[in-house]
Amino acid sequence: MKSFFRIVFLGILILSFTKCAKRGFIDGGAKDTIAPVLKISTPANYSTNFNGKEIKLYFDEYVKLKDVNKQLIISPPMDPMPEVLPTMASKYITIKIKDTLKENTTYSFNFGQSIQDHNEGNPMKQFRYVMSTGSYVDSLKLGGKVKDAFLQETEKFVTVLLYERNETYHDSAVYKRVPDYVTNTLDLGNDFVFENVKPGKYQLIALKDKNNNFKFDPKTDMIGFHPEVIQIPNDTLYEVELFKEELPFKAINASLPNNNKAWIGYEGKAKKQTVEIFDQNEWKTAITSKHPSKDSLEVWFPKLTSDSLKLRIANQKEFALAVKKLKKDTLNIAAEKEGNLLFGKPIFIKHSTPIQHIDISKFILTDKDSTVVQFNHQMDAWNQKIQIDFTAEERQKYQLLLLPGAITDMFETSNDSLKFQFSTRAKTDYGNLKLILKNVKSYPLIVQLTDDKGTTKHELIVNSPEANFPWIDPFKYTIRFIYDINENGIWDTGNFLQKKQTEEVLYYPKTIDVRQNWDVEQAIDLGG
Repeated sequence: MKSFFRIVFLGILILSFTKCAKRGFIDGGAKDTIAPVLKISTPANYSTNFNGKEIKLYFDEYVKLKDVNKQLIISPPMDPMPEVLPTMASKYITIKIKDTLKENTTYSFNFGQSIQDHNEGNPMKQFRYVMSTGSYVDSLKLGGKVKDAFLQETEKFVTVLLYERNETYHDSAVYKRVPDYVTNTLDLGNDFVFENVKPGKYQLIALKDKNNNFKFDPKTDMIGFHPEVIQIPNDTLYEVELFKEELPFKAINASLPNNNKAWIGYEGKAKKQTVEIFDQNEWKTAITSKHPSKDSLEVWFPKLTSDSLKLRIANQKEFALAVKKLKKDTLNIAAEKEGNLLFGKPIFIKHSTPIQHIDISKFILTDKDSTVVQFNHQMDAWNQKIQIDFTAEERQKYQLLLLPGAITDMFETSNDSLKFQFSTRAKTDYGNLKLILKNVKSYPLIVQLTDDKGTTKHELIVNSPEANFPWIDPFKYTIRFIYDINENGIWDTGNFLQKKQTEEVLYYPKTIDVRQNWDVEQAIDLGG
């Protein structure tokens, strides 16, 4: 009997402990959110008369380096860059200097957020180690902001440079040598600050430096610059606008993809270049067009009498190509977009080979009742398109018929019968937007409705303080304004050597919600 009670007692005791075990957990305490702390450095931070090759930083806990090659900014830049060790968790970091340091110069090592504790990854934000090879540490600052000259959003990790404007400075310095001081916006925003700068006159430049070499490469980099010399000390906050320069046109190579066409690859912006073909002992002007998807010119020729092809572009560069037995391009005609047609938008007909003749009487546009619709047309030989303009009605269907022989190309090939179908929706499916503009500095003004990535969806060029966008798709639009100073209908970028800034771009700070069957009127002050 006593044994029975002992067994029952033990069972109850075990169950009690089991319940307790299920109700409580050890959570290890509060999460560590404290960043590492520098305990000591050798030499000490802000040391003077530095002449060593090694710096050691000791911390209160194990630390690791993350993205140190991207986050660490050394000013003035060192070449070669120092080695930062170790790559694994440690309580100290060693900086091994490999460059020959300048005399009487203050050096700053900004680690950004690359130093983190080993367990939780808490970063030391903007930790800086500073030392001087001279008898004192320079202490002046210069700050400001970088912004994209065209888009609302500015890229992160923009490099900002200071070149001392002394007797040795030339504008070519940004292409050839590293700056006297460097900083970076990193990934924290668009603000920048130079610290530990000595007094003097400087040129302020910003780069989206794709090669990370502190030099401007116009092929890959964006650049921005302050137009005037900056005197330090200075408490002004400067704004620098980044832009991509337009490269001058330069022919690079040539190839023969077909037996009646050559390609000339180029860099820069394509314009209507004069290309000549050497045939029958003389240079003849060729027909050229823009390749629809490549940075290439298309050079067309009907027939060659020799087994080699010589091309000359802009009366400068020549190419020689061996003529092979290749297929010839044939005439293909297609609508750029069939189906839904927006009000006020034209129809575009694409053609694959240059056109020699159009018989517009063989273009027949009709509606769903087979009523003939009047239209106007424009030729765009450079882009190989025909533009058809007409006044579209709502809830209507249209057919564009091209009878045989409507289009004849340079090879004397004509089209067969072709049909293209289009339709419109009800105007109530769209919205209407009217902008009342105040304090416009000058006209013409380009007004663009964009999406949140900056892609233009609708555009107007206005010469009065009113911009009307009828029958546009329901959408939350961003509004961009461009002061078209040279009146060429596009936004023009800048040029560093020419000291030319971009055309001014402004954004309305709020999105405009255009809804179906709504009329939206919005007053916007461009001087505010």
